[in-house]
Amino acid sequence: MSALIVDDELIHYEVLGRGRPLIFLHGWLGSWRYWIPTMQTLSADYRTYALDLWGFGDSAKVSQRYHLDAQAEMLAHFMEQLGILKAAFVGHGLGGAVVLRLARRYPDLADRAMAVGLPLRGSAISPRLLTGSAVALVEALLGKGPAVDPISREAAKADPHAIDSTVRAAMDTELRAELVELRPPCLLVYGDKDPVIGTPDEAALAELNGNVHTIGLEDSRHFPMLDEAAKFNRLLADFLALPAGESLSNLSLKDEWHRRVR
Repeated sequence: MSALIVDDELIHYEVLGRGRPLIFLHGWLGSWRYWIPTMQTLSADYRTYALDLWGFGDSAKVSQRYHLDAQAEMLAHFMEQLGILKAAFVGHGLGGAVVLRLARRYPDLADRAMAVGLPLRGSAISPRLLTGSAVALVEALLGKGPAVDPISREAAKADPHAIDSTVRAAMDTELRAELVELRPPCLLVYGDKDPVIGTPDEAALAELNGNVHTIGLEDSRHFPMLDEAAKFNRLLADFLALPAGESLSNLSLKDEWHRRVR
């Protein structure tokens, strides 16, 4: 277990591999742990980091820091302490919203970002995130067993107030409007069968700028990185390998991907 102190509070993170920095941020249902298979796949070419946001996993539980701005500031301080000048990001749900806020506030820190299951509108978020337990939702989505048990145990560590407050914040924030102002390239990835975060409609997609593209994965629910691991990892690797300045529209659509939404 690795940790550092940000503003007098502990932030837990894990690191694997060597190469260009790649930072993973979890969503509302879990912690850094469900990124392990993706980190292992990418670690031959990237130095991968996964951290627990305020209120989740083994990071500090300080309710005043659960809002999106504080989470983004923590991420910026995390990079500063580790000497990371610029990184690529992968954020899931809440993590995607945090990465978006960081990239808008500090565009020089973000080389590019993949946001998985990012709710562009508050109405895209299922009320189940507010009414059900995180562990029950994880098990409903992933089942039970040795592979899922560690993820469920990590989900149980989350402060319920951290989930509640950040879900409500996302419901009250029109993230599609923030995406319009985004400078770094951003790839939005959705599971077509996700019961937690709805896929964006054509009206929401029409407002996005040329730096933002969307791809849906046909057989994924809320955890594409686990539901269709091979497809997700190949998509991520191709996205990361795309030369700087090249349009995301040049990502070739592989047979095992479902569709390009925009």
